[in-house]
Amino acid sequence: MITPPFLQKGDTVAIVSTARKNLEDNLKPSIDLLESWGLKVKIGSTIGLDYHQLAGTDAQRAADFQEQMDNPNIKAIWCVRGGYGTVRIIDMLDFTKFKQNPKWIVGFSDVTVLHSHLNRMGIQSIHGTMPISIPRATTEAKDSLRKALFGEPLSYQFDCDILNHVGTAKGELVGGNLSILYSLLGSESAIDCTDKILFIEDLDEYLYHIDRMMLNLKRNGCLESLKGIIVGGMTKMNDNEIPWGKNAFEIIEEITKDLKIPIIYNFPAGHIQDNRALIMGKTITMEVTAEESKVTFE
Repeated sequence: MITPPFLQKGDTVAIVSTARKNLEDNLKPSIDLLESWGLKVKIGSTIGLDYHQLAGTDAQRAADFQEQMDNPNIKAIWCVRGGYGTVRIIDMLDFTKFKQNPKWIVGFSDVTVLHSHLNRMGIQSIHGTMPISIPRATTEAKDSLRKALFGEPLSYQFDCDILNHVGTAKGELVGGNLSILYSLLGSESAIDCTDKILFIEDLDEYLYHIDRMMLNLKRNGCLESLKGIIVGGMTKMNDNEIPWGKNAFEIIEEITKDLKIPIIYNFPAGHIQDNRALIMGKTITMEVTAEESKVTFE
């Protein structure tokens, strides 16, 4: 895997939207944060655009992202928010120059489209909090993003969840939003699970949808080829009038219980305030005991 150059003070970060629209007047906390790290900020042309739910037309969003990818003065691209729309532009992007001079792509949720696509290209990216979330993000979430961008040591240690599967695994981290991963199966951006450690999280899904998506991963041979699984936030789940009977973690546990691999539940990442940064495509070690869980990035 190719690691983009880590940031240095004085570098410029572009803030763009690949999906849902966003106004510029709520970006001050994010701009202040980047500047406090010694970085400069460029606001992309999609910020403030309004095309129904989206931040401009597909052509406008693709053009903005392409500009930031090709601009040698931009050292990282920070997606302002998720929602939906990144998959509409992924095939419009030309990664020729990006492959020659890769840079960090940062975001989560709908940005999983980019994480998965870049992973298949052999380039690392950062799953982390986004500008829309900065006002509510924990200090730990923001500091972990800084460490990931600047190449500082990154590791997490926390109490063990009752559903965890104990064990140790080492492998490349892949994944992101479960709904997005599910939607990419069968495409050239589809996740490659072979000998990987899979991270998943989701928001605002019906519980039976979680069951369907996990079974799809299983039937595609993804789960049985993994070295480990990390389950982040399963936030604001919905149920039908007739209850499904299990929560999201229990659904995942039922489908993965026979796998002989370590599994961490309730990891602090996803659609939560404490959304810790994860370097997708990086080799990690996960150590799960009855007392605690530890994830370390090489």
